[in-house]
Amino acid sequence: MNETPARQIRALHDDDTITVYQAYSPAIAEPAALSGRFGPGFKRDRMTWIKPSFLWMMYRCGWAGKAGQERVLAIRIRRDGFDWALANSALSSYEPGIHRDRDEWKQSLRAPVRIQWDPERDLHLRPLPHRAIQVGLSGEAVRRFTDDWILGIDDITTQCQAIRAMIRGGGLDEARDMLPAERPYVPAEAVRSR
Repeated sequence: MNETPARQIRALHDDDTITVYQAYSPAIAEPAALSGRFGPGFKRDRMTWIKPSFLWMMYRCGWAGKAGQERVLAIRIRRDGFDWALANSALSSYEPGIHRDRDEWKQSLRAPVRIQWDPERDLHLRPLPHRAIQVGLSGEAVRRFTDDWILGIDDITTQCQAIRAMIRGGGLDEARDMLPAERPYVPAEAVRSR
């Protein structure tokens, strides 16, 4: 049996794109899905978190049930943009095996991107032993994301609700078949060591 590595990026992707997820209020999500760009209400001066894991996004937004997160967006972005984010990132917390000391970690936080590894989730949103990556964009990274990387934005709220209804009805195999086909994502070679 193949064990999933503790930290591995898994995502819906192809040779040129990777899909990430975010959840917003209808006031932000509807214009974004219609125009394919973030506009009114989207705050460029705040950190924005993108999540390649569909089920982690469902955990975070409560299947689109939390206030301010009633709409789930699937955002197709350029792979080279995602790889730029990884290359220009810092871990959100100090890790002794990775950082020489706390001072080195604190210096790394000047990067425009934060990486956080949180427990991946199963269909019932229970934590799994392996982790899912969350990517926090700020400053230059937000500008690149909104202006350069986005190739398409789809409102997938209805799909999320259908999967949740299937799970509640006991149709776990059917629900699993409705999930995005996430598989290991291998960043560009220059980025892999990060």
